[in-house]
Amino acid sequence: MDKENVNVEQRVLHPMNGIAMLIILILASIVSVLGFIVGIATFHIGVVVICVLLWCILPFLFAGLRSVRPNEALVLTLFGKYHGTIMKPGYFFVNPFARYNNPAYEAQQAGDTAETAEALAGGKIKISSKSKTAANRVRKTVSLKRATLDNGTQKVNDALGNPVIIGAVVLWHVEDPTKAVFNVENYIEFLSIQTDSTIRNTARLYPYDVFDGEEDDDRKAEQTLRGSSQEIAAKMKVELAEKVAFAGLVVEEVRITHLSYAEEIAAAMLQRQQAAAIIAARTKIVDGAVSMVKMAIDKLNEDDIVNLDEERKAQMVSNLLVVLCGSKDAQPVVNSGSVY
Repeated sequence: MDKENVNVEQRVLHPMNGIAMLIILILASIVSVLGFIVGIATFHIGVVVICVLLWCILPFLFAGLRSVRPNEALVLTLFGKYHGTIMKPGYFFVNPFARYNNPAYEAQQAGDTAETAEALAGGKIKISSKSKTAANRVRKTVSLKRATLDNGTQKVNDALGNPVIIGAVVLWHVEDPTKAVFNVENYIEFLSIQTDSTIRNTARLYPYDVFDGEEDDDRKAEQTLRGSSQEIAAKMKVELAEKVAFAGLVVEEVRITHLSYAEEIAAAMLQRQQAAAIIAARTKIVDGAVSMVKMAIDKLNEDDIVNLDEERKAQMVSNLLVVLCGSKDAQPVVNSGSVY
């Protein structure tokens, strides 16, 4: 395939000032009207014909007036070939036959047309597109402003095969409007699809979390979706930036905004987390109780308070462990007789 058809290099246009051309066109319109009147009055057919020709040409010249707002670019084609890109804001005059190009705007217009036809066929009242939020509308020019893409949430499988719900937002902007227009079909849709793919491919490489009972030496340093969200989001940014660079897009930041287990396993995983927490708590309680029992026996022996044989030590250890490890308060029983 020819390289020219794959990657179009950007050419910056420096068109004529639109205000000056607008004044010229207005003066030409006034002169043509006056000339037509004078030609009719003096029976100069040539003057009349010239004025009529001007009336036919002037509307096409007015069509060459284009405005570009700050942080926007206008990509133009002429007779099917790339003509150039206006990168600076202002009011300009370009070739009247040059046509703007913005696939996102064209897709939006096609969607509005299809929505209108569907509403008319169903007998529904459609809200005018002018009443929609301006932030959701795409202009004929290509916006160079920073934008946020929120693709919502999607269900993916983590490294352990558990279904999780994950969502992320992407901060991005168009760096090369020419590549954004010609290298991909629709750069906004292209970014959205690549974001979904990147999130899915990255999330399946990591487990959702590592439970306390599973934290051996090999897994303590393992990254997880919950515990290492910033590091994983940084990897998503690098991967996504490489995929969309061909379209002239720059990814500035990727941030995970939603992370949870899927509904079908959420209850089971919650019970697992609770069980792991209970085991960890019980382990600490037993460790503390054993150290307290040992300290009590050693203290009794050091101070020579009472001499206990092995059987009585075992009974004392059992009683103390029951008191210290029990989930309920112990009820003491006072023995008024002999311990034997």
